Amino acid sequence: TRCAGAFGEAASALHPGLTVSSPVRPAARSVLFLCTGNSSRSPMAEALLRKNGQGRIRAASAGSHPKPHIHPTAVQVMHDMYGIRLDESRTRPWAAVSGRRFDHVITLCDRVREFADEHDLATTAHWSIRDPSVAGGGKRGIYKEFRSVADELNRRIEFLLPVLNAAPRDR
Repeated sequence: TRCAGAFGEAASALHPGLTVSSPVRPAARSVLFLCTGNSSRSPMAEALLRKNGQGRIRAASAGSHPKPHIHPTAVQVMHDMYGIRLDESRTRPWAAVSGRRFDHVITLCDRVREFADEHDLATTAHWSIRDPSVAGGGKRGIYKEFRSVADELNRRIEFLLPVLNAAPRDR
């Protein structure tokens, strides 16, 4: 506002130590979510962290053996539960992000945890999240399982956010 600007100018004129500067935003943290197919769990986690992190966290996801497309039920559930659109998201192989630096790497399934060990990938955490795409019970059962996994990912991310905001940058 004009008043704040005038106050800042007056303070600077009185003494350089009173110069009002804009607040310094801490550097954004970065998190990579890994799962085998990068079609359900990891893109859901990436999208939830992006939304819940409100621009303060850089999130990415990849798979050790990515499937051709994001699972359609993941797209539907994320839209229904969180208003998040995954319909234009694409699966990504680990090689596409392997040159980037991440503050935290979180594996979401046991198979990709083994992949990380085999490729000397330092991981921060392992969340053993079940694969919702293999649920039984037809379309209704699969949808219910995707909702459950999305809810679990969202809860874990809510607990992760304070850690990301408080942790010193060391990677």
